[in-house]
Amino acid sequence: MRCEASRLVTLSPRECLDLLSSAEIGRIVFTDRALPAVQPVNFRLDGDRVVIRTAAGSKLAAATRNAIVAFEADDIDPASRTGWSVTAIGHARAVEDPCEVVQLATLRLECWAPGERDHFIEIRVEHISGRKIMSGRVNGNVRDEPHVIAS
Repeated sequence: MRCEASRLVTLSPRECLDLLSSAEIGRIVFTDRALPAVQPVNFRLDGDRVVIRTAAGSKLAAATRNAIVAFEADDIDPASRTGWSVTAIGHARAVEDPCEVVQLATLRLECWAPGERDHFIEIRVEHISGRKIMSGRVNGNVRDEPHVIAS
């Protein structure tokens, strides 16, 4: 397959938030015993914050308490070579206020992992960036779809 006339598109913060709100799975990047760690998680976007639900005693809950973390989500279609990637950076905090916990429970944030998940982590987005590649022609057909690009 031959691909021509691709162009890199940098997304605005609003476009990045819109794309994040369309995804259900992302990856949180944090420090675990002074080493980088990445964990896939279910999440929801609530305004300008990424909300994750986990177990209170989990390694993720302990490692992200008041830490600066990165969060990444994407949508990739290898068959069409299209997609997007968004990265957010911010401070993570455990949500401990009972009123906030009740509000976050309404987000319909269901975890795929088994077990009780009654602890919420909030990442307040302080910096966000995203990119996609708009493809041109593939085998002579005009394409106007995004393609993910590694940061």
